[in-house]
Amino acid sequence: MRRAVFLDRDGTINQEREYLHRVEDFCFIADVPWAISLLNRAGFLVVVVTNQSGVARGYYAEKDVEALHRHIAAQLTAAGARVDFWLYCPHHPDGRGAYAVSCSCRKPLPGMLLEAADRLDIDLASSFMIGDKLSDVEAGRAAGCSPILVRSGYGADEESRLPPGVAVYDDLLAAAISLAAMCDGV
Repeated sequence: MRRAVFLDRDGTINQEREYLHRVEDFCFIADVPWAISLLNRAGFLVVVVTNQSGVARGYYAEKDVEALHRHIAAQLTAAGARVDFWLYCPHHPDGRGAYAVSCSCRKPLPGMLLEAADRLDIDLASSFMIGDKLSDVEAGRAAGCSPILVRSGYGADEESRLPPGVAVYDDLLAAAISLAAMCDGV
């Protein structure tokens, strides 16, 4: 089995922009490509798990999410980094049509992490979930991963709500340095 680092997208990888879906609005948080390359070199699979309720709300389509993910992947490749697997939840109970459901993939539920673990043979107990919201921490815990909160995005506001024992770092680079050092990957 393999170990992974699951990453939230908005506020963790890219600067927080409400309902981000356009390539021209995308901007990495400082040093994120370097952080992801450190995780790659340390031997972790890198898996993005992101709630995208804008699809359910009718603000944008799944094709927009997928186009943005292709753009991010290309930017990472150019920087010598990679995401191994992308998952997103397009659902929301207050959404429209087929997307207006209570699902098991919307964080804080662990569905996306469990799906990735099944598809990629991931050992969840030796894996990490990094995000900027309490829902990311809860999804990681529910899946059996070690959760990490980053203060980027909404993280600084969420820190006071954390359960005891959750690691907190200023940003993804600081978390990646710690994880890579733990694995002798630096």
